[in-house]
Amino acid sequence: MPCREMVMPLAFSAGQCLDLPVDRNHQHLAAYLQQEERVVEALLDARQLTKLGPGTYRYTVTSLQVFQLQVKPVVSLQVHTDKGSLHMRALDCELEGLGVVQDFSLTLDATLICDAHGLSGDARLDVQVSQPPLLKLIPRKALEKTGESLLGGILLGIKTRVGQQLMSDFRAWVRTANLTELSQQASEECATVQNRRT
Repeated sequence: MPCREMVMPLAFSAGQCLDLPVDRNHQHLAAYLQQEERVVEALLDARQLTKLGPGTYRYTVTSLQVFQLQVKPVVSLQVHTDKGSLHMRALDCELEGLGVVQDFSLTLDATLICDAHGLSGDARLDVQVSQPPLLKLIPRKALEKTGESLLGGILLGIKTRVGQQLMSDFRAWVRTANLTELSQQASEECATVQNRRT
């Protein structure tokens, strides 16, 4: 009986780190990060986001071009807030546009933390998938290089939103929120986070 060739799945990953100084009202960042739904909608495109329940969302990623195919990942996310921090991870993911694929898995782990200077964080995105039949003629290395580039672009887009949309929303929240009773709590939460990190 001939041996079946073992085909390893494609694997690609990307990561991003964030260190964003916030000069004004940084003492209120801890309280702002507790506004889970508001922060998630600022981090991601609210038009592509659906809240499923407490702390869970479905996010449809903007269509990605993979050689001649258009791929649209749909990711289920779990989000929770802690004192001065927000954590996000992927629960599962579906792919639209690649036809039938096997052994597909996506891992997302992201954290956003307030500190004495502003916001810091990191995100890691990993994907494993068998080579789709529609792309079987494309060399493996070319597919993995393209996959890593796409993942890096997704994370870079989120990082850019932190510096733009998220900070714009934070400034709007500061103008409208009742901050008197939150100020002391926010300062204590930031101090707690700093102590935990040292």
